[in-house]
Amino acid sequence: MEVVDITMGVSPQIPTFPGSPKPQFIEWDKIHTTGYNMEMIFLSTHTGTHLDAPYHFAENGSRIDQIPPRRLVGRAHLIEPAGFNIEVEDVVRFEQENGSLSGTTLIFHTGWSDRIAHPRYFEENPGLEADAASYIVSKGVNLVGIDSPSIDPGHLGDFAAHRILAAGDVLILENLTNLDRIRNACFDLIALPLKLEGATGSPVRAVAVSVEDDESAGAA
Repeated sequence: MEVVDITMGVSPQIPTFPGSPKPQFIEWDKIHTTGYNMEMIFLSTHTGTHLDAPYHFAENGSRIDQIPPRRLVGRAHLIEPAGFNIEVEDVVRFEQENGSLSGTTLIFHTGWSDRIAHPRYFEENPGLEADAASYIVSKGVNLVGIDSPSIDPGHLGDFAAHRILAAGDVLILENLTNLDRIRNACFDLIALPLKLEGATGSPVRAVAVSVEDDESAGAA
C-alpha cells in the first residue's frame, strides 16, 4: 500500500486568497510554565487544502458538519485535462472510457500547485469551465478536487463553477498538491474536514491511497 500526502502545509507563510487573513500561530502555553506546550491558531476555514461545503455558495446547501463522512472516503479518479482549463470534453472523454459518473469523485491534475510561489497564483490559475460544471452536476458526481486554489479559473470573478456545483450538491476540494506522485489513475481518497458546526468549509488532511500492483496480484 502506498500513501501519498496531497495536502499543503499550513503556516503563516502560506499564500492565502486575496482578502483572506494570513494564518497565525499564537503561543499560548509553554512546558516550563504550565507543564505542556500549546498554541492557538487563527485562520480562514478556506486555508490551504480545504473542502468547500455547498453552503459556501448555496444558501440552502449543506454545511461542513452535515456532510456524511462516506462522501469523503472512497474511490477517486485522477484526470489530466487536455488544455489549461477543464472543459466539458475532458469530462465526457473520461465518462466514455470509464462509464457512469454517478457518485464518482474526480480529481483534476493541472500541475498548478507547483507554482504556489508565483505572484499571480490566485489570479491566473486553471479551473473548471461553467459548462463542464453543469455537466458534472447533471451526471451526479459526488466530489471534484483540483490542485489549484479555486475550482473556478482565476481570470473569472463570477465564481460560476462554485455556484453551479454548490447548487447541485457537488463537494469541492481545493488546493491539493503532489498529484504527480499518485501512480495510479484510480486510487482511494481520504479527505476529512474538521466537524465545524455551521461552517462553510474546513482545512482537510487529504491523502491518496493506492494498492501496489504486486499486492493486488497477491490478493487475487
